[in-house]
Order: sequence, then C-alpha cells, then structure tokens
Amino acid sequence: MLSEPRSGRLAAWGNALLAGLVSPDDAVLAVVGEDAVHRVEGLPGESAPVGLTLALGRLRALGASGLRVALPAPGHPLGLSGPPEFNARALEAEEAVVCHGAALGLVPEVYEAGPEGDVHVEVVWHCLPVREAPPADVPSLGEAERELAEALREATEVLTRLDVAGSGPVAEAAIDAYRARAERGREVLAPGYPPRAVRVLELAQRVGVLVSLAGAHGDGGAVSASEMAARGAALRPVERTARRAQVAAYNSVVEERGVG
Repeated sequence: MLSEPRSGRLAAWGNALLAGLVSPDDAVLAVVGEDAVHRVEGLPGESAPVGLTLALGRLRALGASGLRVALPAPGHPLGLSGPPEFNARALEAEEAVVCHGAALGLVPEVYEAGPEGDVHVEVVWHCLPVREAPPADVPSLGEAERELAEALREATEVLTRLDVAGSGPVAEAAIDAYRARAERGREVLAPGYPPRAVRVLELAQRVGVLVSLAGAHGDGGAVSASEMAARGAALRPVERTARRAQVAAYNSVVEERGVG
C-alpha cells in the first residue's frame, strides 16, 4: 500500500490513451516509470512478447474500451471476475488489469537483477482470457470515500491504543515516504480522471501507510504473539477498505464513461 501498483499505472494511463487524452509515447513512459522495460506476452495474434505501445494498440483493436484494476488478497477476489486460472495468477501477483470490451486480462511478473541500489527491473505482463462479468466487491467512489473516512479514524485509534502511532525510525521513514508520495499525488492518476478519484486514491494511500506502520512495528505496546495477532485482526478490515478504495479510484473513469 505504500507504493502505486503497476496495474494502477497501466490502467490509468491506458485509459487516458484509449480516450485520446495522451500520446502512446507519454502513456508508455508513465506506465514504465522507473522500471527498465515492460513487455506483454500471450497477446492474441502475437507469437512473442511485444512492447506496451503495440500491446495497447492491439487491445484497442480487439475491442478494449477501458482498463480496470484488480487488487486481490487471500479470501478477497477484489476486482476479479474469473475464470479461476486468471484469478489464481492475479492473486499470486496481488494485482491485475482487466479489459472492458475484450475478454482479456493482464497479470504482471517482475524480474529483478543487479546489486542493491542499482537494480534492473523488467516486467512481463501475461495476457490471459477473463470472464466478462461485473468485478467483485468494487465500490463506487462515493461509497469508497465514506468508508475511508471511517477507516482512517479506526486505524488511528488502533495505532494509538497499541502505542505504535509514530515512534521509531521505521515509522518516521514510512511517514516521510508517504509525504513524498503525497507531494506527487497529482501525477498518480492520468488525464481524464475526476478530482474526486485523486482525492480518494490519496486518502487510500494514507490509510495504507498507517496499516503498514502497525504491521511493521514490534516496539510498541503489542509485543507478544497474541497481541500481534490482535493487532492484525483489528487492522485487517481497514486494509481491505483501503484496497477497495484504490480500485474504485483507478476504475472510476471507466465507470464514468458508462461502459461499466
């Protein structure tokens, strides 16, 4: 939750490209980000992996009119619609992109090489068949915003009660990372997204930071195994709410176009 999922960048900038709001080059640069290269494998009509520019153009030709994000977790197939084979791959990666208008989905596989500080990252998106059906458990933006406000209060209360709200260097580093991310927040969603989606995504990331702080700390009041388990149980619904809100934000532009 501390960083933007690659599926989010692909869906956001892919949607902007499909809407004619950005050029193919700008879209691909934004999707790749700090990675070295992204390729798409298994695209219909292609016998070998292809670059993102060709892949996005081919998906459009195959009927894709929008891209949705899925952020599944064990027991929570958020944003998925099947079949089981695709759901399993997406669950393993903890993310996926699902095309609307073409029964296809994309699951990233990340390859890293090189020493710390100079890591070379390549991403292969596996293109697989999906079931054309409503995605699982995705709220509207309005629902997500209301749920997040309550989740933020709950997360803050739990962290305060467990004495892990802001102590120690790990907490400070995580908060600094969030602040740096928030300053770049307007770059997260591509052109064409409503301001409310940006607001919801930023709040979801803030809630994610708080949940991550609780999960990473053992130096506060909750130090025993049972107390750590209780902490996880208390924050699990909060983390779930933040993931649902992220998906709602990324998928909002597709829903607003009336293709949902």
